Amino acid sequence: MTAAPAAALQADGVEVWLGRRAKSRILHGVGLTARSGEIVGLIGETGSGKTTLARAIVGLAPLHAGTVRVDGTPVDGLRGAALRRFRRSGRVQYVFQDPLRSLDPDVTVLDSVVEGLAIRGDGKAADRRARAVAALEQVGLDPALGDRLPGRLSGGQRQRVAIARALAVDPRVLLLDEPVSALDAANRNHVLRVLDRLRHEREVAIVMISHDLGSLAGIADRVVVLYRGEVVEEGPAARVLLEPEHPYTQRLVTSVPSIDGPRRPLITEGVHV
Repeated sequence: MTAAPAAALQADGVEVWLGRRAKSRILHGVGLTARSGEIVGLIGETGSGKTTLARAIVGLAPLHAGTVRVDGTPVDGLRGAALRRFRRSGRVQYVFQDPLRSLDPDVTVLDSVVEGLAIRGDGKAADRRARAVAALEQVGLDPALGDRLPGRLSGGQRQRVAIARALAVDPRVLLLDEPVSALDAANRNHVLRVLDRLRHEREVAIVMISHDLGSLAGIADRVVVLYRGEVVEEGPAARVLLEPEHPYTQRLVTSVPSIDGPRRPLITEGVHV
């Protein structure tokens, strides 16, 4: 029997407060695990704590309690030089929801992808550019686009640039905040196919925050449901999305719109769950 891949990301008992009062608690003892090569969907309504959890994992939101481990090493307590070294290592990468705002408008695509490698001090300039070109190709972009500024790209192209920039430093964990929410159907499907291929090729653990339950049904191995800062349901994507047990998850699933009524099947083309 083949052993399950080790957890690249393990968050346990995560609590985040707004200020110092428990009544302002945003996350209530949340746990999240993502293994190498696995895609975990994180769903919940606006204000449920999804983005706060992702920010806590990368150290942008301080933990009041709980632990975050990457490849078994605690990273939640890192401070000062140790925290800077961890961030420069690139082991955890965060792709923000709006690539046009996260990419410097005055820096070319190729230079944006090179930046993380330069900060980490990887190799010579020519080697870094070669790796950046390879990252662009891996997400399906023509390296010739590397000389363009982000404003001259389509929304789907910019999102793939943001993913390429994250992948260039060979992360162990990739956090994506609503990566396809602003894209049309063609670009959305393209980005989802890229992510599905990369998790196999790179064996990177992917946590994907999304309101698009149909997209998650077609790509996620597991789904974690957040409601008011707590995990109310988790499990295999097919089970959670097709046979939800918690009343909140049931409301999420039945509220998916369609032209025939309020509910439609959540399994999309290319589903593997």
